[in-house]
Amino acid sequence: MTTTTSPAGTTATEPPVTEPPAPFLERFRVPGAFLIGAVLLLGIAPLALSDFRLNLLAKYLCYAVVAVGVSLAWGRGGLLVLGQGVFFGLGGYAMAMHLKLADAAVTGQTLPDFMQLYGAGDALPWWWKPFASPAFALAMTVLLPMAVAAVLGFFVFRRRVKGAYFAILSQALAAAFAVWLVGQQATTGGTNGLTDIQGFFGYDLDDPVNQRMVYFVVAAVLLLLMAAARQLFVSRYGELLVAVRDSEERVRFLGYNPANVKLVAYVVAAGMAGLAGALFVPAVGIISPALTGIVPSIGFVIGAAVGGRASLLGAVLGAVAVAWTQSTLSDAYPAAWTYLQGLLFVVAVGFLPGGLASLVTVLRRKRRTTDDPVTGGAA
Repeated sequence: MTTTTSPAGTTATEPPVTEPPAPFLERFRVPGAFLIGAVLLLGIAPLALSDFRLNLLAKYLCYAVVAVGVSLAWGRGGLLVLGQGVFFGLGGYAMAMHLKLADAAVTGQTLPDFMQLYGAGDALPWWWKPFASPAFALAMTVLLPMAVAAVLGFFVFRRRVKGAYFAILSQALAAAFAVWLVGQQATTGGTNGLTDIQGFFGYDLDDPVNQRMVYFVVAAVLLLLMAAARQLFVSRYGELLVAVRDSEERVRFLGYNPANVKLVAYVVAAGMAGLAGALFVPAVGIISPALTGIVPSIGFVIGAAVGGRASLLGAVLGAVAVAWTQSTLSDAYPAAWTYLQGLLFVVAVGFLPGGLASLVTVLRRKRRTTDDPVTGGAA
């Protein structure tokens, strides 16, 4: 309330100035988008797609879960995370180890089938034993990738490593992890990885009904993580993360530690990648070093870059589109697909940094510039 004095000396009280309410469509734009996504993924897709296509979509949605983390770390934080395959693999192997132990228990075996084939001995390795517990395995699918990211990120960000150097370190980690997996044939399956997974917490994965259940789990997790990431984007932390990306020194001058801000984004993105790997195992039935090295790590980033790394929806749609394109074109052109994948990344980063999500904005800006008489366009 404000008080004013009239020329006659009397006082009058003016009502407070209030901002006009947000338009109806603007207030319900985000909830409406999530509702549409839920209807498409949980309602229409299971009815419209065959079991085979639905299983493929579940695989693509696992990549989309990784893209949510990439959008947070790279799109908001400017961290070019080229080692997400490591965290994807850690979550995937944690889940696959439990499922292989569960399959062995059903048949009365003490060792998984591949250990018997490769001559691993008569005793289960000590670091396999805790994964017989479903609760421990589920926790490790997220906590183990986050712990590795926390240790790595602590030393990297504390030393103020960023830009291309951070990307190279991420790739080196992915390459080293894949090489280690290949070398441990008796305990990790080597090049083949952990394959022929039959069950998922007591459910037979050969049953199409159970496969559909896995799809619903993957789709629901994706929607929940998108909602959580959206809240992070609009929170105070999200604003601080963008500030660190744009001007790290100014944020440090204001009293914040940019290393801690980047570390949180890196660890959260790693946890999402680990959860995606855990979901990938029952959806596809396999986890191998080929899914954890440099090439898949780059593929995760390409999907987010093509769709629009700064846009949560763009990153998710880009990941699904690139994965679908890879499945379609890699069979027809196996030798050329790698070059096409690299070309997509170069075009997205060099000519359309905001990805396809920013295409409408770019066209509007170009049209506005053309129509502006000050810039020499048509009046």
